[in-house]
Amino acid sequence: MRDVLTDSDLRLQFAGHETFPLRLLWLKKAFDAVAYHGADRRTFQEQSAIAQFGVGKNMALAMRHWAIATGMLAEEDGSLVPTHLAWLLLDNRAGLDPFLEDPSTLWLVHAALAGTPEQSTTFFFAFNTLNQAVFDRGGLVEAIHDLAKMRGARATAETVKRDVEVFLRSYAPRSGDAGEDAAEPLLAELALISESRLSGQFEFVRGPKPNLQDGVFALVLKRFWARWHPDAPTLSAEQASYGAGSPGRVFKLDEDSVMARLAKIGDVTSGAIIWTDTAGLRQVSMTRKLDTIDDNALITSSYPYRRAA
Repeated sequence: MRDVLTDSDLRLQFAGHETFPLRLLWLKKAFDAVAYHGADRRTFQEQSAIAQFGVGKNMALAMRHWAIATGMLAEEDGSLVPTHLAWLLLDNRAGLDPFLEDPSTLWLVHAALAGTPEQSTTFFFAFNTLNQAVFDRGGLVEAIHDLAKMRGARATAETVKRDVEVFLRSYAPRSGDAGEDAAEPLLAELALISESRLSGQFEFVRGPKPNLQDGVFALVLKRFWARWHPDAPTLSAEQASYGAGSPGRVFKLDEDSVMARLAKIGDVTSGAIIWTDTAGLRQVSMTRKLDTIDDNALITSSYPYRRAA
């Protein structure tokens, strides 16, 4: 498959977070401000942001960045609006997980960052393009800076270095951080990246991910299929496991775990996608168009306790 970062006109982004990783309550604060108090993009830029959000101006800008990058807020005609996903998850009365306590919410947030190159290029590159399981900070910076130069992106080596540091701290926070930086990043709980304190190297943690619900897996498979293979009636098991943007890559699932989830995909999608494993042919097929699969139903099915209540 073509390299989606080099062989396309995708916009690359390596800044906007003001060097702050995504923190636990930032998405909820940003959503509440826009949904219930009429905040707009200027609100996050003004000195009043300190009183509005309880953080400094730069952190408020980071909150806005992460809310947009994770698909909770969108910019429309110069204004900020909550997305349907944000209402579904974060609404005070009917939201599935207003305070981001359920692992499914963390997986959805992670999938938005690791699966969307335009908003968080470093996240996408690391999870989908970097092939080695063990890597170091310097090597990742060099690889991404080479990409930026090849694409003619306006990103200095220092900009990329800061972006890589934010990426790493989003999943493997530094033990010596103090103050606001000591607050555990939202995505650290997923344990997707581990750091060796002795060697300074990082490692992706591959495996079955027991707290990843099948509905979230199916949603990412659908998005991967619709975006990168829109005309293909089938996807091979290899594509679902190793393709850039695939659930296997985004969630760092081992191949056996991907196969086990694909075997259940018909039940999860009400038969819209079915699994075939016969005569050495392992693939998923569409029985009807992908846009007939209800994203809301996939997400809601991933909150079984909330749904039962």
